[in-house]
Amino acid sequence: MKKELNISYDHYESMEAMPIADQELTRAAIAATKGAYAPYSHFHVGAAARLKSGRIVSGANSESEVFPSGICAERSLLFFYQANYADDPIEALAIASDPSERECYPCGNCRQTIIDVERRQASPMRIIMWGGGTATAVDSAELLLPFTFKL
Repeated sequence: MKKELNISYDHYESMEAMPIADQELTRAAIAATKGAYAPYSHFHVGAAARLKSGRIVSGANSESEVFPSGICAERSLLFFYQANYADDPIEALAIASDPSERECYPCGNCRQTIIDVERRQASPMRIIMWGGGTATAVDSAELLLPFTFKL
């Protein structure tokens, strides 16, 4: 039996076209790229999350000489969040990179980790992926990884 999968997303041609709350969060993710440690790839990634309380927390990628011991910005942020603010659900997560030639999408590990957080908090989070002057946003990480791992 053949089935079809459709994914709904928002696409913005500029920062100004985005809702104000998404702009603010995306700017926080862009600022977070300054905290990245990427001496090997020179690809600085920042992530920022807006919690239900309104607090914004951020993280950045960090590389290691003993690849693959580094960590992506999204997982850096989510593990910090889980240890410090787990009782304050994430409403939205923005991801940005420097250089920013195209939109910055999460890797497979990060997609699964974002879904894990959504499941723990029992609510989806908006994911905003910024770069190259444009953004794509989805209303849940499950739209980025529709066939998720689940125990």
